[in-house]
Amino acid sequence: MKMPDDYDDHSSLTPTVVMAIVAVSAFVSVILFLVLILNNAQDKAAQRTQQNNSQQGAGDAGSASAVYPETDELLSESVLHPDDFDFWDMYPEPTPEPQPTEEPETEEEDDPSTDGKHTLVQYADGEEEWVLISPYLPKHEYDFTKLVCQSELMKYYENGKQTSFVGADISKLQDYVDFGKLKKAGIDFVMLRVGARGYGTGQLILDERFSENIKRATDAGLEVGVYFFSQAISEAEAVEEANMVIQNISEYKITYPVAFDMELIENDSARTDVLTRAEKTTVTKAFLDTVAAAGYKTMIYGNKEWLIKEIDMSKLTAYDVWLSQAGDIPDYPYRFAMWQYNFEGSVDGIAGYVGLNICFINYAEK
Repeated sequence: MKMPDDYDDHSSLTPTVVMAIVAVSAFVSVILFLVLILNNAQDKAAQRTQQNNSQQGAGDAGSASAVYPETDELLSESVLHPDDFDFWDMYPEPTPEPQPTEEPETEEEDDPSTDGKHTLVQYADGEEEWVLISPYLPKHEYDFTKLVCQSELMKYYENGKQTSFVGADISKLQDYVDFGKLKKAGIDFVMLRVGARGYGTGQLILDERFSENIKRATDAGLEVGVYFFSQAISEAEAVEEANMVIQNISEYKITYPVAFDMELIENDSARTDVLTRAEKTTVTKAFLDTVAAAGYKTMIYGNKEWLIKEIDMSKLTAYDVWLSQAGDIPDYPYRFAMWQYNFEGSVDGIAGYVGLNICFINYAEK
């Protein structure tokens, strides 16, 4: 085996041939160098020509082919930002198609005269007010299409049968009363005034004709109830009035209620004008509780204004109501047992005017 150190170069090239090869290589190198220089000079001349043409406005279609600037020159002349490529603002936003306009719904205001939630209160001075009907007080269930008025006497029929009773309220103002004729005229019961308290003096007064009236009414076979005109301004005075009534009726058969009558005094001032609604309610309750404790039926007399605005009926639901409201049909929404529908009625047995009533309860059997 032959090792590298033993390697000998036995080339057969002569020095003449080597020199020729070197000379040819040098010549070719020179030629290539000259070609590169020439190309570079031509590129610069073309760039200068393009710049001159652009300055002279020679950018029309008939000019020589356009020479584009180098990328480096473009980047050096202007710096672009990504926002520059947001070209959507170049186009106008589309206009939305007009939609049919809808008129806004107008909320109709509740009419208290037709919403069934209010009742009209007419005051003594002529003012009117729509008052919200309390959902907590018991309502009456009468069907007023069943009312029949015969010779000024109001009657109520159910299934073709009369279920009501006709009455008259009597005081000394009616003077002498023929209770026999009254009964024959169709009166079933009477409400007799026992007495009153003076609205100015506060003095207790027994009705001048009470003793006579109760005796003759009982003898005539009429059912009898009584009432007291109160001007009490305290519980003590109310109890005093109740005891006066009890004392004067204790000897007689009272089949209809004992009614408490407190009213506003028209065209004059009264001692009860200073009372608040709560105080009037307390006085009313004191009177009726005293009467009820003595074993008598009880009742509150009043017109619509009094029953709704002057006392708090939510605290007096234990007592029956005697409604005072002239007219063909009452509009008091709450429960009532008796209705005074005529203040100036006419009936045989009484020379002048008299209050006429209809009662929906047979107290004689209660």
